[in-house]
Amino acid sequence: MWIFWGGIIIGLLLKCLRLHYQKSKLQQKVELSEPMVESVENIRDILYYCETSPKLKYLYLSPTINNLLGPNALRDHIQNPDKIFEIVHPDDYDIIVKKILGTLNFNQPITVRLKNHLGEYIWSEEYATPVYKDGKYVAIQGLFRNINDKIVLQQQLEYKSTHDALTNLYNREYFQAKMAYFNERNDPITVVLADLDDLKWVNDKYGHQMGDKLVCETAACLEAFADNDMLIARIGGDEFSILIPNKSILQVEQYLKNVEIKMQKDYKDLPFSSIKISIGYEYSNTSYGVMEQLFSQADAKMYINKKKRKLLKETV
Repeated sequence: MWIFWGGIIIGLLLKCLRLHYQKSKLQQKVELSEPMVESVENIRDILYYCETSPKLKYLYLSPTINNLLGPNALRDHIQNPDKIFEIVHPDDYDIIVKKILGTLNFNQPITVRLKNHLGEYIWSEEYATPVYKDGKYVAIQGLFRNINDKIVLQQQLEYKSTHDALTNLYNREYFQAKMAYFNERNDPITVVLADLDDLKWVNDKYGHQMGDKLVCETAACLEAFADNDMLIARIGGDEFSILIPNKSILQVEQYLKNVEIKMQKDYKDLPFSSIKISIGYEYSNTSYGVMEQLFSQADAKMYINKKKRKLLKETV
């Protein structure tokens, strides 16, 4: 009997020793993993693992999402994984849908805009990997990061490369690129050339600062009646050019008439009562292969108009 109970006691002791050993090993693993977990949760990139089938469910989402989207973002997205559809920019909505369905090209980074708690859209770049089980797309894992500063800087540089610094109109380089673009298309188009009559006189009499104001006021008049299809560029110190696609000649003439009327008003910031500008334009029912010809013809008409205005001024 004592042998029986002794065996049970020894067995229990051995089991307790084994459990203690397993607990010690588990504690060691926990201690070893703690720095890794802490590193993951403090890394600037946002890590996630999200089931896509049978429904969206985050198995992991790093707390750094709060830094990107707001203080309650982690809680909100864990509780409601579909919230991503509420905050993605409308133009990027289809990208998220394709990602969830698994039809996106996962070999390329995914760039989308997500709305933060302040209502601002933040650019993010995501590297995602699909997860398959028995050949079925069941989850997605990856990381994404805030690239808003990078995108904003890139947009600013692109803007500066295509726009005139003084007027914010398009510059000559961009205008020439659009000329080449329309030269390969078959669109009705009008090319307009405009040249200020008195910029040199204003610069000489009132200084270049006043001349800059004159140029800016002229740009504002040209933009005042333009629609989104029209391209207005400053191609020289006192020279402007306009591309007007898909408009009839009557619509073009009405636009130029509206601009001329606006230029006749009194300008409080200028020491004269109106803006004087010479304009020439040429229309074609097709832009294909004729853009340089249209430009030359509009330029010639503009100089004829300038000479007439100069003669008229001398006879008055």
